[in-house]
Amino acid sequence: VMALIYTKKTASTSYQTDGKVTQIGFENIGELATQSVTTTSVRVETKDRKLFNISIPLTESKYIYTYNTNIKAGINFSDVTWSLGDTEDTKHNIYVTVPEVKTLSADLDLDSFKVLHESTSIFTPITLTEHNDALKQLTDEALNDAIANGLYDKALENAKTLLSSFIYQVYPSDQYDIIFSESVKK
Repeated sequence: VMALIYTKKTASTSYQTDGKVTQIGFENIGELATQSVTTTSVRVETKDRKLFNISIPLTESKYIYTYNTNIKAGINFSDVTWSLGDTEDTKHNIYVTVPEVKTLSADLDLDSFKVLHESTSIFTPITLTEHNDALKQLTDEALNDAIANGLYDKALENAKTLLSSFIYQVYPSDQYDIIFSESVKK
């Protein structure tokens, strides 16, 4: 018994982490981010053992936490096409086709992480794979909520504003009208 008491007093917890980058890949992009949104999500992960569909006491693991998700939407700038009107009636028109708005990034803000509740059962621990799946689901739900609340519509409107600004630097706004159309979704 004395050895256990002595060991408990001198034993400590050790946490270590190590890693290295194993691959780097660069690619040219022509993305124009035109709208960003930050969402805050609360996530609950639970896992327990059941017998006859009834939870067995002392077997529940449960995490409740929040994360912010930073989402950016925009267009592929290299897919923008434009042309000047080619008839007497349209010679002062500039026709611009804007590509479909897409999500450029949806990233968890790791610094925003807050634990609201954490309990772990040795009988049913939540695995890293399950936790990773929960984080993917959190990000997907944040993205879907952002889109449902107008992310793509706002990104398209701002893309048109930015493109107009670029074009009117070369073609005076008092002499030309810009007529936008959107690429058909593929």
